[in-house]
Amino acid sequence: MARAFPTIAFAGILLAAASLAPAQRFLPDDPVARDHDDLHVPLPGEIELSGGYDVIENTFLRSRPDPKTIPPARNVNTLGEVPDSSWWTNRIGVLPMSLEELVRGPNTGEGPDVEGVWTVIGGKSAGISPGFRIRDSRGDEYFIKVDPSRYVGLATGADVVGSKFFHAFGYFVPENWIVYLDRNQIRIGEGARIRVLGSKPRAMVQADLDEILDGAARLPDGRIRFVASKAVPGRVVGPHKYHGTRPDDPNDVIPHEDRRELRGYRVFCSWLNHDDSRSLNSLNSYVTEGGRGYLRHYLQDFSSILGSGGDWRRTIAPQNPRAGNEYIVEAAPMLKTVATLGIWQRPWHRVRYQVYPQVGAIEADFFDPGAWKPEFPNAAFERMLPEDAFWAARIVSKFDDAAIRRIVAEGDYRAPEAENHLVRMIIRRRDKVLARYFRLLSPLAAFRLDDSPAGAVLAFTNYGEDAGLGRVEAYEYQWFRFDNRTQATEPLSRPARAAGRALPLPADRPEYLMVRIRSLGAGAGNQAWARRVDVFLRTSGGLSVVGVDRES
Repeated sequence: MARAFPTIAFAGILLAAASLAPAQRFLPDDPVARDHDDLHVPLPGEIELSGGYDVIENTFLRSRPDPKTIPPARNVNTLGEVPDSSWWTNRIGVLPMSLEELVRGPNTGEGPDVEGVWTVIGGKSAGISPGFRIRDSRGDEYFIKVDPSRYVGLATGADVVGSKFFHAFGYFVPENWIVYLDRNQIRIGEGARIRVLGSKPRAMVQADLDEILDGAARLPDGRIRFVASKAVPGRVVGPHKYHGTRPDDPNDVIPHEDRRELRGYRVFCSWLNHDDSRSLNSLNSYVTEGGRGYLRHYLQDFSSILGSGGDWRRTIAPQNPRAGNEYIVEAAPMLKTVATLGIWQRPWHRVRYQVYPQVGAIEADFFDPGAWKPEFPNAAFERMLPEDAFWAARIVSKFDDAAIRRIVAEGDYRAPEAENHLVRMIIRRRDKVLARYFRLLSPLAAFRLDDSPAGAVLAFTNYGEDAGLGRVEAYEYQWFRFDNRTQATEPLSRPARAAGRALPLPADRPEYLMVRIRSLGAGAGNQAWARRVDVFLRTSGGLSVVGVDRES
């Protein structure tokens, strides 16, 4: 797997290493666990991205990539994994997470104080989910949004559930809570301003707050239901795009479309139907730690995922059937409709949804992970390679039924039938994601050294078998001596077979070993399982797995 170091410091290390060993495949610090893209940089300028231009640029102005020339992801280590960085923190994909950890998600506190008064410090009237910013009695700031009265829990529940999932994947997300508050506990603070669509910011008045709260969902006791998103640490300087780099951030040198966690984001979004995964639903915050300042990259606003979406009036409603199936503007189906004088019908028009007011419209029968689409083209999604998808699907596989059910419960839907339906749809969509992406490559991964009565063995996980997609008859393997400078290989043994997921190590152990593994007898539909996986071990300083290379 290609090695990539996206920071200035690492670039210097690479140059020095290249002068000493230009062909060296593995360096002493491989595999890299953290990308130090958190070096100190001056405060970047604020960026305000136009939502309309974002659609136009990605739909009409940006050329589509040639699948044959898409390079591998550039920010992976020698194992093909994504190191921790200002974009990503390895969580459930690397270490098990308890149900308590999944439920807590990004939250570090107790949420806003619901006993005291909320002081409104700013309003937001644009978008599907109008809301406002408050400061609670503790002095903490939150972004507040509501559900319409006819869809209790739809957007607010999706926002909280989504934040739990995307945090567990590894992304930075805001802290979100479902809270209930009496309207009399909310007052407009001095200096609060609101920006109404199409006009300049002005002083916020009671009528602005009334417009948001009058139609809000309530409990029978009259308390209003809110989702409260805590302001992220640092100073927000705008969103990030899914292509190119930010020119005023020296740490940002890997094109965003070549980052594995942004390519693989497509798999997560398809699973949870996050079609509104646009740049405007991200943000960069300038944080300070240990005397240095740098940008941390967040995802935000999950109120339009799963079965939650918006209607033609741009108000909260069950998800439109187009979501995930077709871009907002897509020439081919539009032209086909015109050419047939409207006789041809889009396939997704025939899909029948079981719609609940609390969880909206989401299905799993028609859902095709490979064909799923966001609202408009995304450069990183378009460059997703099988290796990127396999990496993301392995993370998806970590969510068992119990974990999914427990996370969904955090939506506090108070509608058991609707909640159970949502859980079933997420589980069935998960199974489709795994069936799709565990059949594109060899599903062997998580290579590790274990002890056995006969000595050390190389153990691994067969994600395809564990997902119930088939069984293999045996594993063929052969050990090689690997020259780290010339990358030449020399057989140490003849090919052998193992019935289980543990391969004995050879007696001869040079500084570097390579083993080539193939799965045998996987059966129809799993032909890609026979593709090779080369695993590299370093013996000096103790045995360790240092590299993985896959046949794609």
